[in-house]
Amino acid sequence: MSDAFGIISYGAYLPKRRLQRKVIAAANSWFNPGLRSLAKGERAMANWDEDSVTMAVEAARDCLTGVRSASIGQLVLASTTHPYDDRQNAGIVATALHLGPALRVLDVTGSLRAGTSALAIALAAGGSALVAAGEHRLAKAASPQEMHYGDGAAALLIGRGAPIARLVAAHSETIDFVHQYRGHDRAHDYAWEERWVRDEGYMKIVPAALAALFEASGTAASTVTHFCMPCTLPRVAAALAQRVGLAESALRDNLAAVCGDTGAAPPLLMLAPALQDAKPGDRLLVAAFGQGCDALLFEATDAIAGLAPRAGVKGALARRKEELNYERFLAFNDHITLERGMRAEIDQGTPLSTLYRNRDMVTGLVGGRCRNCGTLQFPRGRYCVNPKCNALDSQDDQPFSDLGSKVMSYTADVLTYSPDPPAYYGIVQFDGGGRMMADFVDLDDGKIEVGTPMRMMFRIKEHDAARGFVRYFWKAAPAAN
Repeated sequence: MSDAFGIISYGAYLPKRRLQRKVIAAANSWFNPGLRSLAKGERAMANWDEDSVTMAVEAARDCLTGVRSASIGQLVLASTTHPYDDRQNAGIVATALHLGPALRVLDVTGSLRAGTSALAIALAAGGSALVAAGEHRLAKAASPQEMHYGDGAAALLIGRGAPIARLVAAHSETIDFVHQYRGHDRAHDYAWEERWVRDEGYMKIVPAALAALFEASGTAASTVTHFCMPCTLPRVAAALAQRVGLAESALRDNLAAVCGDTGAAPPLLMLAPALQDAKPGDRLLVAAFGQGCDALLFEATDAIAGLAPRAGVKGALARRKEELNYERFLAFNDHITLERGMRAEIDQGTPLSTLYRNRDMVTGLVGGRCRNCGTLQFPRGRYCVNPKCNALDSQDDQPFSDLGSKVMSYTADVLTYSPDPPAYYGIVQFDGGGRMMADFVDLDDGKIEVGTPMRMMFRIKEHDAARGFVRYFWKAAPAAN
């Protein structure tokens, strides 16, 4: 079993806010009455300080719960909304996760099947790899996409040892069938007519890919226990299952009603709860459509019953806050121009040399632990802060991102500029020692008290709009959320 290869672990992340589709319809049905038919359910709504990178980090942290990450040799990040065109987005994720520099990283993009393509790349490489997919897609106001889309991320760890699922077969078909696209100079997707996409796209391309997979593997469709096929078009997944001979009971929830279409991430987001529910011997089929089709067939192993608990999709769905403020959603996504005031006009330029020298501290939240007395401190310094020690150059690296903490003091500041006022911040005391001033996020109606348990989350600190640079840092959120 030590030489077995496959999926070792899974993780997921969804933003806490869930925008109710009924408020989108109420605001825009005067212009597009057809939106009323899409007004059921909710979509995951990224906070102003979340993007595909921050969500991928959080999904990966969930995936790596109870798993040693030192042996990871590759990180593949899939998204159609990478924040950078010319910077390794996966490198940001790797630094935040403390994966070290001896690592191959790859950004995969350009298709809604980027998530499954990234997974196929990692499986074909044969080594230990972390695969993450995160998405934060924009949509025009009053469009069906605005109703359908959602934000989120998922992650899978691939490697040798005791995998919870092994790959049985994989097949890909690449066909330049353009059902939607986004040019390099455009912010929003352009979609084609749904019936044509259904009849000429899904119903012809996907069955051909699945048939080739079954033939190559010698597997009968009837043996599949879980079928993960993202599609927001009504009844298409069920029709596909029937056409290729899959049992209706194998269909997995596409999560469209509870978090929305998360672009390149849905195949992995659907696979995560399927793995959470799977029993040894179950067959799990994952398919993704987008200028062709990827299909991957897995079989759950005996090790799946022994995987340590993690939040997964079920935990991410439970961590929710109903959002009824459509104007907040528009503001967070820069769809309306707000008068942000003079305090928002400061220059946000980032000295790249300073960022590089402090990358472990800023992106990785790495402080110090004194090897003489064990005192923790952030930021790391040359002298130990323990007055009984004060040792010089005695500190080893100490990641603070996974340490619990408690609120020592807090402020709700209505004068400091914040995209989501008031700005909450304060001092947190880490378990075992060390403290820092941090911004607070994901509060329930501003509820925070001294002593509240907190956890650190990777977020956007500031946008440098003039230069197109995004600064990331860590913020504190209530641990119970």
